[in-house]
Amino acid sequence: MKRNMILKIVTDFCMTAALIVLMSYELVGQAAHEWLGIGMFILVILHHIWNGKWLSNSFKRKYTIFSILQTFLVICVLLSMAGSMVSGVILSRHALAFLPITGGRSFARNLHMLSAYWGFVLFSLHLGFHWCMVTGIVKKHLEKAPAIPVWILRGIAFLTAVYGAYASWKRGIWEYMFLKNQFVFFDFEEPLAFFIADYIAVLALFVWCGHYLSKWAKTRKKKISLQ
Repeated sequence: MKRNMILKIVTDFCMTAALIVLMSYELVGQAAHEWLGIGMFILVILHHIWNGKWLSNSFKRKYTIFSILQTFLVICVLLSMAGSMVSGVILSRHALAFLPITGGRSFARNLHMLSAYWGFVLFSLHLGFHWCMVTGIVKKHLEKAPAIPVWILRGIAFLTAVYGAYASWKRGIWEYMFLKNQFVFFDFEEPLAFFIADYIAVLALFVWCGHYLSKWAKTRKKKISLQ
């Protein structure tokens, strides 16, 4: 495997892990949340450095339904990340407390919630659009494996996605995405591992949706010129 590809995979794995832990907010502590957010910002920059070639060709290629959806997701993820970073700076009480920022905390809190939950869903869908890379690696190693283990893995992925749908309802993710509930509830008596497991399942749900949406989009071969 090429060095650049290894760097991409490691960076993306760290981004995914950081995003899940960031969603736990109060359960890991405000200071840890803020420093982890700064780490996430650095990882986002690295991610775009490793994918600079794709970005530089964004307005040169002939677009298909797949590439339009992919680019739309990238833009939406960037906007949600920018919203999280800007609102995070305003709300910071630890890592960036030295900054002379006053006021705007109420707006920043709502922006942070919207950006965090929409960003989580959009990031997961975006990851799903690239999941074929992961399945390609798995297929390469299981090329001579019997069909049964492959179908077992698919079944596990489907059941995880189904549980993710339940977990998204249980955790009120849709309510936070549309500000129907403006204050995130955390059960401090719940083990952090249970919270993380639920959010991994929710992430798996949207990765699963993104993966099959991308497979559908790839069957639409018609190219569209945006020039």
